[in-house]
Amino acid sequence: MQFSMSLIDINSPEEILCPCSGTTRGQIEKLFNEGLDLDAISRRTGALSGCSGCEWDVSEFVRKLAEKQT
Repeated sequence: MQFSMSLIDINSPEEILCPCSGTTRGQIEKLFNEGLDLDAISRRTGALSGCSGCEWDVSEFVRKLAEKQT
């Protein structure tokens, strides 16, 4: 199923955080909850390995997930 960006709410699991790899917020959260760090998430999904345009968004999201755990 393909989503139009106009139909996806910001912060929803379907929101694409890395357009180059198509990695969604939900995929990142799932992998983080499985114990993967930012580097491992990048290797698994391809996020952060293209144009670097998503670096801040992905890093900030992972940082916020880590804060929730403490």
